[in-house]
Amino acid sequence: MQNLFAPGHRACAGCAMPTAVKLILDAAGPNTIVASPTGCLEVISTPFPESAWEVAWIHSLFENAAAVASGIDVVMKRLGKEDTNILVIAGDGSTFDIGIGCISGMFERGHNVKYICYDNEAYMNTGVQRSSSTPFCTNTTTTPAGKVSFGNPLPKKDMPAIAVAHRVPYVATASVAYPVDLRKKVKRACEIKGPAYIQISAPCITGWNFEAGNTIEIARLAVETCLWPLYEYVFGELDGVKKVRSKKPVEDYLKTQGRYRHLFRKEGGAEVIAKIQAMADANALKFGLLG
Repeated sequence: MQNLFAPGHRACAGCAMPTAVKLILDAAGPNTIVASPTGCLEVISTPFPESAWEVAWIHSLFENAAAVASGIDVVMKRLGKEDTNILVIAGDGSTFDIGIGCISGMFERGHNVKYICYDNEAYMNTGVQRSSSTPFCTNTTTTPAGKVSFGNPLPKKDMPAIAVAHRVPYVATASVAYPVDLRKKVKRACEIKGPAYIQISAPCITGWNFEAGNTIEIARLAVETCLWPLYEYVFGELDGVKKVRSKKPVEDYLKTQGRYRHLFRKEGGAEVIAKIQAMADANALKFGLLG
C-alpha cells in the first residue's frame, strides 16, 4: 500500500496526529484532495520547500478550511469528478472554535466534504491554550491549576452532537488506538454522499504531558474508561457503538497524564475525579457501551 503521508515530517516523537492522518489517507486512497487550516498538521507536514503529502493538499486560514473545501466540491462537480474524496483534516481549535461558522455553513449546504478533526484537546501549536474541546478540570496555560483553580472549569463541547443536529448524514468518533475501526469509518464516510464529520482522539505528548511511548495506551484507556465513546450516527440515528467489555475507572486514564496531576495532589481533587467518573458513567449509559 502506498504511503500517502510520507515519513520525514516534523511531528513530535510519539504524536498521535501523523498516525491518524496516515490511517485516514490509507482509507481514502490517492483520489483525494485535503484542505487543512493553520495548526500542528500544517506546521509539521509542509515546512517550505518540503511536504509530507502524497495527495493534493491546500492550506487555508485558521477559520475557513470548510469554506475552501466547499469551493473545491463545487469545482470538482463542475469538472465531472464527483468521485474524488474531498477531506478537511483539522485540529480542535479550528474545528470547535475558530472555524465553526464555516463548518456550519458547509454542513447546511450539504457539500460532499468529509470533515475530520484530530482532537488533541487544546491549542497545542501555540502553547497549550484551552479550546472548547479541552476536558473538564484540565490544566492548560490559559486555565492553570493552582491554589484556587482545578483547571478548565467548563465541560468539553459536544461537536458530534452539533453535527448530528445539522442533519449530517454520517457522524462518528474514532481513536488512533483502534486503527481498523478508524479506517472503516473513513471509508464509510467516503461512501455516503454529502457531508460527514469524524472526530479522532489524538493524544498530544507535550500538551497532555506523558512519555512518547505511551500514546496508544492512553488513547485506549480513554475508550476503556468510557470518557471517549466510539460510535456512529447514520442519518441522525445511532448506528453502532464499540462495546467496552471491562470498564476501567477514570483514575486509570487521568493518572497517566501530567495535565491531571493536580487532581491527585490537591485537596478536593477526589471530588473532581468523582465528577469526571460521573461523566464517563453517563457516556456508558447514553451510548449503551457496556454489556
